[in-house]
Amino acid sequence: MKRTDGFDARRLRPRQHRSWGSRLGAALGLLLIISGVIITATGVASLFSGIELFASMSLNKEAAVTLLTLGLGLLLLGVFIRHRARRRMQGPSGLSLSPRLKKRR
Repeated sequence: MKRTDGFDARRLRPRQHRSWGSRLGAALGLLLIISGVIITATGVASLFSGIELFASMSLNKEAAVTLLTLGLGLLLLGVFIRHRARRRMQGPSGLSLSPRLKKRR
């Protein structure tokens, strides 16, 4: 005999993640990515300052290399933070079953 009185299938589904922390983390990661790209582009442009367009940038070679490495570091950090935040927002997509019920007989 089946008992379906108190069964609710929605309890088996995982809950939606309603934390603003993950969204703020993703936004921070995107901000770091954008600033990393801009700083890296500035470093590359100042390294190739022989071009007339970039002649007004008066950075020496050491400062240009520092900007380039700082920009790449910010870019990688932003990608890492955004990836972790997006994975946390997605969450598990399977049913929330106990391990005992998932075993085969």
